[in-house]
Order: sequence, then structure tokens, then C-alpha cells
Amino acid sequence: MIIMSSPTPERSFARIATMNTMDTLWQNASLYAWHEDLPTLILIVAVMGGLLARFKNGARRSVALTLITFASSLAGQFVSGVIAQMGYTSFGMWLHESFLILEGMTAIRLCGMFIFRLLLPVIRLQPPRILEDIIVFIGYLGWGFVRLHYAGLDLSGIVTTSAVITAVLAFSMQDTLGNILGGMALQLDNSVEVGDWIKVDEIIGKVVDIRWRHTAVETRNWETVIVPNSQLMKSKFSVLGRHGEEPVQWRRWIWFNVAYQIPPSRVIETVQNAVRDADIGNVARQPAVQCVLMEFDVSYGRYALRYWLTDLQNDDSTDSEVRDHVYVALQRAGIRLAFPEHHVHMTKESEKHELARQTRRIQERIGALHKVELFNSFREDELLAIAQRLKYAPFAKGDIITHQGAVAHWLYMLIEGEAEVYLDSPGQPRRKLSTLHPGNFFGEMGLMTGAPRTATVVAATDAECYQLDKAAFEDILRNRPELAEEISHTLVSRRFGLDSLHQDIDADTRAQQMSQQHLDMLSKIRNFFGLKNPG
Repeated sequence: MIIMSSPTPERSFARIATMNTMDTLWQNASLYAWHEDLPTLILIVAVMGGLLARFKNGARRSVALTLITFASSLAGQFVSGVIAQMGYTSFGMWLHESFLILEGMTAIRLCGMFIFRLLLPVIRLQPPRILEDIIVFIGYLGWGFVRLHYAGLDLSGIVTTSAVITAVLAFSMQDTLGNILGGMALQLDNSVEVGDWIKVDEIIGKVVDIRWRHTAVETRNWETVIVPNSQLMKSKFSVLGRHGEEPVQWRRWIWFNVAYQIPPSRVIETVQNAVRDADIGNVARQPAVQCVLMEFDVSYGRYALRYWLTDLQNDDSTDSEVRDHVYVALQRAGIRLAFPEHHVHMTKESEKHELARQTRRIQERIGALHKVELFNSFREDELLAIAQRLKYAPFAKGDIITHQGAVAHWLYMLIEGEAEVYLDSPGQPRRKLSTLHPGNFFGEMGLMTGAPRTATVVAATDAECYQLDKAAFEDILRNRPELAEEISHTLVSRRFGLDSLHQDIDADTRAQQMSQQHLDMLSKIRNFFGLKNPG
């Protein structure tokens, strides 16, 4: 059996006294942390913090730190009450006032974030970030003066001595004040906006943030450059691509040199037309591309192709693509870029070496001709004559090789790359017909009859072609007129093979139609080349 002894009266009275003392300490300490507006303030802070965390992912970290600081200020006020009840009254009151000021500052900070980052964007207002910083800072100052007033400090003395204090602060903080005022001026007059591309000294980048002290600029090298606002106010800077209400476009310059033997008008027309017709990403259609002769150098003319870049992030890559189009356009036209003035050509090639190189090049061209059905009936000496007349024609991706409806008396043989055939119909989008691969040829009707192009051919990749014109056929057909009949058979057979409308007709009808078209084709070839009809 366990007998529990009851406490003595003295011990009971001591426990009751201790409990009363603890309750009194708790109640008195709670009075330090409690004020009649605290429940409303906690509710407002909780609602604003919850909405910001829910709808502004980028502000969650700042909101969390602000709420933690607010909760810490409440706990600090309670601790200051405990310290005051323990006999450290002055220190407790000082600590209580400090945490009360912190409580107000966190509430002001959270209110500023709620208004400027959540409420105003809902009504389609996007005030600059620097305005939020300044308003919140003014709120801090106002709350500090209010607490000083309630603490019994005579504010008239501060106002009296404010001139001296202002002078001292202005002198010691002139750089900081210059940054603040510079940031305000930049925002108010819209000199720079977030999203603008600017050039400051040798730095080019995109403005990502404007704060009270600095402007943050992100470069293409993944660097974030911090530029003091006072520097932007004091020095000259450029806002790239901004021109009134026009779309953001930045004019770029592609420089190249051509010898004086080539007429400037030919150079300008060749380059300008080639780049205008090509489909190059990030190159604006309007304003149109321009090629201009900029100056006369010692041994060559200096040209510039000017185009407008639509995506300022991709300047170097677009410049490179445009240079590629300029280079191949000049090559197609037989125009060589000028050698630098300091270039010295020291290589002396023997006649034997040059002959071997030419022979190798001719054999490559004869091999390409053997793949073209049109030349199956030609003798080797005739193929050799044609091979010597072939013209090398490179194209860059997006170049238009032939235009539908154009009259061009030459044929193309594709030896490298791919090309796409399109049909243009009035009032309808362009329709793709087929894709050409190495070994294919096109333009034979224009070569043999002078007929306009029936489709548009565009280089799907960088492509290399051989170009064969009418003049190369003149002598061969005059020496062997019977070739015209064989060529007409080939052209008609090729047309029937490509035309799906002729696939389902019977053999007799097909033979009759081919015979009639053969006669028509032969007549066109003879008329085009001025050949006499036999007999």
C-alpha cells in the first residue's frame, strides 16, 4: 500500500505565490507585445503575404523573409516585456521600441510589395521598381518620425537642425543621392526602360532591372553588368533599335571589298537582289536591305550591305549568315573579293600542274553531264565542248535559284545540296511540289525552247550547281541538227513521266499524244535555235 502525503500549508502557499508571480510576469510581458490594432495588422499581413506567395513566384523568397522578420518583431516585443519585468526597465523599453519600429517597417515593406507587384499590375499599370523603393523608403522615414514623436522626442529641434544635417548627409552621400535622383530621372522621362538594349561605353546588353542605385544590364556573354544610375546621367549612352513607334530593329553593316575592274552598279545589284530575295532569319523585310559603295580605297572599292536586325540577341550569328549569302552571290556572278592590299602572291604554278587541274575539273563536269538524261545521245567530244562551257553556280540556303514566270535560257544541274520546287498561284499560298537532290536537273525547257519558268526553285540547303546556257548548244546543234529530234523525244518523255494526268490513259492515246507533243517540241527547238527544217 502506497500512502501519499498531502503538501504542507507552507509549501502550498509558496507554489500559489510562484504561480501568481509567473502569471503576472506573463501578463505584463504580453502587454508589451500587444496593442489593440495587432489582430487587424496580423490579418492584413497574413492576407497580403499569402496572395503574394500564391500569385508571384518570383517574390516568394522576399515575402517569406518579410513574414519571418514580422514574426520575430512580435516575439522580440514579448521578450522585451520579460526583460523589463525582471528589473531592466530602461533596456526593456528601448528594446520594445526597436522591435515595434521593425514591426511597422516589415508591414510597410509587405504593403509596398502587395500594391506595386500584385495590385497595380492587375489594373494594367506597371510602375518602375525604383518608385516602389522610394515610396517604401519614405514610409520607413514617416514611421520612424511617428515613433520618435510617441517616444517624447521634440521634432522641432530636428527640424531646426535639419539644414546642417542635410548638408552633412548631402556631402557624404552625394554619390548615393546622385544614383537615386538619376534612377528617378531615367524612369520619369522614359530614357531607358526594362527590356531596352543599350550601349554604354563598350558594353552592349539588355536592361533587366532599374533600381534606386543602379541599372542592371545583361550582355550576350551571360554577364550582368551593374551600371550606377549617376553614370547614365552624366555620360552618353545609346538605346539600340528604338525608333519612334517602329518595331525594335537595329541596322547592321556587312563590309566587303571588290576590285575596280567590276562596275559598282553590277556589284550593288548582285548583292542587294540576292539578299533581298533570300529567306534569312532575323533579317527584316522593311526597311529593305541596301548595298552601297562607301568609299574608294587604294586598290579596290569598299562596299557595305546594310540590313535591319529584328532579334538583337543574335547579332553575330545573323551577320555570319548574311556574309555567307553575300559571298556565294558574288561567286555566282563571277565577282571575286579583292585581296588585302598587303597580300603578296608568291606561288608560281607550272603549266603542267595547271593543265592537270583543268583536266580534273573537266572530267568532273563530264561525269555530271553523263547523269543528265538530256545528253544521253551526245558524243564524248560534244560533252567535252559542253563541259568547257559549264559555269559553277553556288547558292546559300534560302536563295531563289529560279523564279516562276522568269525567262532564262539556261539549265541547272544540281551537284551538291538540296533544292525545293514551289508553285505560286495568285491569291493562294505557295505550294511545294518536290525536293531535288544531287544529280537532278531543271530549267531544260527554258534552255531548249526559251519557255518561261513553270515553277520557283529555292535552295533548301547550301547548294552547288552547274549552269549551262543556250550558247553552249548553238554550235553542236548546228553541226548535228538531228540531235534536236532526239532531245525533243527526251523532253516529251520526261514531261509525260512527271505529269500524273498522263498516268491512267491507255497506251494508244498516250502514244498519240506523245507523238503530237514531240512534233510541237521539235518545232519549238528548231525555231529557238534557228535550225532549218529538213527536206
